[in-house]
Amino acid sequence: MIARVDPFIGTEAVDLPPQTGLAATWWWPKPQVGNTHPGATYPLGMVSACAYSGAYPTGYGRYDLATEGVPPTIHEHGVASGFTHFQQSGTGAIRKYYNYFRVTPMIEPLDVLGRTWDLLEEAAEPGYYAATLDSGIRAELTVGPKSAVHRYTFPRNQNARVVIDFSLGGLGIPHGETIPLRAKLEQVAPGIAQGEIVVEGAPLSVYLECDAHTWRQMLWYDRRLMPGGTRLAFDHIRPTTLRPFGLMWAGPSEPGQSIELRIGFSLRGFEQARANLRADEGTGPARFPHRRDRTKKAWRRHLKTIAVDTPSTDRQTVFSTALYHSLIKPCLAPEESPFWPTEGPFVFDLCTMWDIYRTQLPLITTLFPERAVELANALLTICEEEGNFPIGYRMARGSDRFSRQGSALAQTFLADLCQLGLPGIDWEWALVNMHSDLRRTYGEEFLLRGVAHPISHTLDLAYGYWCTAKVAARVGDRALADEFTGLAAGWVNAFDEQTGLLHDSTFYEGSRYNYSFRLLHDMRRRIELSGGDDGFVRALDAFFGYGAEPVRQPGVAPGVEELAAGYALGRFEGLNNEPDMEAPWAYHYAGRPDRTAEIVHAAVHQQFGTGRGGLPGNDDSGGISSWYVWASLGLFPVAGQNLFLVNAPSFAESELRVGGDTLRIETAGFVEPEPGGPVQYVQSVELNGDPLERTWLRGDEVHRGGTLLVRLGSEPSEWGRASRPPSASDT
Repeated sequence: MIARVDPFIGTEAVDLPPQTGLAATWWWPKPQVGNTHPGATYPLGMVSACAYSGAYPTGYGRYDLATEGVPPTIHEHGVASGFTHFQQSGTGAIRKYYNYFRVTPMIEPLDVLGRTWDLLEEAAEPGYYAATLDSGIRAELTVGPKSAVHRYTFPRNQNARVVIDFSLGGLGIPHGETIPLRAKLEQVAPGIAQGEIVVEGAPLSVYLECDAHTWRQMLWYDRRLMPGGTRLAFDHIRPTTLRPFGLMWAGPSEPGQSIELRIGFSLRGFEQARANLRADEGTGPARFPHRRDRTKKAWRRHLKTIAVDTPSTDRQTVFSTALYHSLIKPCLAPEESPFWPTEGPFVFDLCTMWDIYRTQLPLITTLFPERAVELANALLTICEEEGNFPIGYRMARGSDRFSRQGSALAQTFLADLCQLGLPGIDWEWALVNMHSDLRRTYGEEFLLRGVAHPISHTLDLAYGYWCTAKVAARVGDRALADEFTGLAAGWVNAFDEQTGLLHDSTFYEGSRYNYSFRLLHDMRRRIELSGGDDGFVRALDAFFGYGAEPVRQPGVAPGVEELAAGYALGRFEGLNNEPDMEAPWAYHYAGRPDRTAEIVHAAVHQQFGTGRGGLPGNDDSGGISSWYVWASLGLFPVAGQNLFLVNAPSFAESELRVGGDTLRIETAGFVEPEPGGPVQYVQSVELNGDPLERTWLRGDEVHRGGTLLVRLGSEPSEWGRASRPPSASDT
């Protein structure tokens, strides 16, 4: 799997073959670019490192700010002014763009620091990024869980240098920069320095080692050297007073000479940054090959958790890269909270919880349950310390926690862990925090009026109560479980019984159609609101474009009228965005899994591809990529319900390592699929040799492993027409 990963997928504007059939009717409201970066990363690690051009939103690439349509360019080709640390993965306008401690290898005077060089001969693989600047300097980057190692190979020059800019952060676009509030750095010994910047309330410390002992080591300020200076400190920096400052090593270089720079990071001071560097890199010079090899092995272990069988190298590449992108975020940084003194798990870059709770968090739970428990405990600590669960959580202090996007999403994640019976969580402690969180922000309105606006929060909160009831039952609080179950029934208040759709409201990045077909805990009652199975299927068919004409996608800088007309279509967003990503599986609840097969087939084979333009929209911390992983396997998690819906796999065989066991997904009658080609439908299913008439698996069945045999055919069958996944009103 690791050999097929292409970290460049998603780094440029969407470039896919023209869509046909159903896929041609789906409308893309959001930016047509993956917003990924090809930099060095570690699985769920704290640090990333990549070439820096200042472009939106990762700091890598060619594009300006874009929140819909084709992104406008600010660079005609790949350029870099250096190499930075901490990048988002696939996100959009999150207002926090990191890119701290830019390292620039130069053979030019310090005065030109900040200029860009063309990027040549770029290469990337999991844990490694390399490029040659047009100055002739070869740059290579790798990372550990809490560290980064740079290696620069210079041409012959009398004035080669490696410059670290402590002042730079954010992006090189209007209003994209991040200004440090406080900073300090000092030289410790030849080849050793340490420093700290405080950015958006978060103290980020570094401990640096540079294998350039024959070169001069100097501090600099405002692009002027400070010979003899050993320390810089700034107690209060404002945008109007900021001048660039940092550290530099300089001296003559010979052809092929390499300089290695090692950086340990911590949110808890110099000493911990030094300890992190030692833990990640050991001691001694020339640690780059060792670190690169260890990180590659870590990625190989993570990517080996799923294996797929296909003769298509392109499909291997798309799947392997999707799994890779699914395991970059969030950043798990144990013992690193800068905001409270206790030890234990800590997390940041949980930046699109409103997307990843449906697909990526269930993927982590399935493949790496111990990391899911670590994340859960980090979220519980955040709730205890800050008073609420985060909807998004960054490496920053403050109340900007994305509450308008969604409510009660952590409750969904925790409910899955609880129903699986995973060890390592104090469920009584969890119940207290889950309950308290449900009463905050939009939760007060929900309790007072039975409905909250934006109306999607009514669905979130009702579902959050249903999930919390599962935990209450686990700890034996029957009265609380009954109370929460009653509140969970309030989801019905969000719907207009005349239309079977959500009431008019405001909607985050969508319309009422995009939010009306989410998978609720009582889909039986939900379908009744649409007039029963036939009415619900008709509404879904219109939403997915059955019988509709192809649409025209927005171009560069689309206008208000163009966007309004697109939203008025009431159409599926086609994985260009995530608010309706689970809607294809809603057909299961109306006895029409054949429709699910048709939509998923169109999406998997027409909305994803190889090359830099191979994603249909912002990957959003792995939200889109993890959808592709599940959809390709023929399973889809119903987040919070400990349930997986079964569909036609897009691979003849696949294997998932689930905890200590293996789930094999085999097929009979499989035909290698083609974009726009015929759909394959489930004819029958067997689980460990026994017929499976239902269209779903329990979470414990998946986690126990075994063999799922899916028989496929070219026409819809009766499988799944009578059996419906469970709903709350079944009992």
